[in-house]
Amino acid sequence: MLRFEVSVEDLMRSRFALSPAMDLCLLLRSLAGQNRPLPRAWATRLLPTFERLRRETELDSALALQAPQGGPNFVAPPPRGLNQTWADDLAVIRATPLEAARHEFTTTGTGPSARDPRVRAVLDSTDAVPRIAEAMDQAWHELLATDWPQLRTICERDVVHRVGVIGEHGWATTIESLHPGIAWRAGGIEIGFFRGGTVRLVGDGLLLIPSVFVGNIAAHLEDPWPRTLVYPARGTAALWGEQETVPQPDALTALVGRARARLLVALDAPASTSHLARSLAMAPGAVGDHLAILRGAGLLVRARSGRSVLYRRTPLGEALVGGSG
Repeated sequence: MLRFEVSVEDLMRSRFALSPAMDLCLLLRSLAGQNRPLPRAWATRLLPTFERLRRETELDSALALQAPQGGPNFVAPPPRGLNQTWADDLAVIRATPLEAARHEFTTTGTGPSARDPRVRAVLDSTDAVPRIAEAMDQAWHELLATDWPQLRTICERDVVHRVGVIGEHGWATTIESLHPGIAWRAGGIEIGFFRGGTVRLVGDGLLLIPSVFVGNIAAHLEDPWPRTLVYPARGTAALWGEQETVPQPDALTALVGRARARLLVALDAPASTSHLARSLAMAPGAVGDHLAILRGAGLLVRARSGRSVLYRRTPLGEALVGGSG
């Protein structure tokens, strides 16, 4: 079992962040069969490019450092906050001192693939860091960059939802809502299926990162990362290509119209105009017009989260949706 000992000061310093580099690593591990399998449509679309990158770049050297329970920190540096970008991560990766990288090669590059002559030549070279960084950058642009705006929206929407739970129910409920296997007991966070013993946060707080690719729960327990929990973001149905089904209560439809009723019902958690347009297969311009009308009627409010503007229902909007089912 893993248990985080949490003080009041730790709660005050706990925060959320996004990590493009970490999600890239998780995606690469899935494509290599080392992580949660991707849905067939995603695998079919990405695997040919992934295999080509393995042949044409030093991507295999980065993959050789990935293990079932972790990987090198320098290819997935700790994020600073919700505005983290791939450019931020790449700059940190490229700035890694060679000796620091070689220390991680020694501790993480222990599997059979790390002994492949081509991989070994990269890891033993004096320019290992820029070569691996370049391979990661190519993988980002060819495998993930196109989908990242949508995936980022999912993660941002998750954070807004969690912050709302904190405000309404407190930290204990919020932490337990991250995953069914997480419990708040006696001033601490316990994860029964995760090994790690007892970890004291010593006033640093806990970093919470929603991910679209993590299969269960992941954790960082050692420097240079702060103590971290990585958890599955809500709303990953869009990622897996599953059509979201949105009920349309008859009374609500009669009152505000079919399109606005669909939008109100879909806002069970905060969402951006683009996310709503994609999930409901509506034109972004039409969604924006309907949201403006609903906001003017006092049924929605909006707030900025990072680079996105997210809409959520007001108490009046909640009452209208809840009373129409």
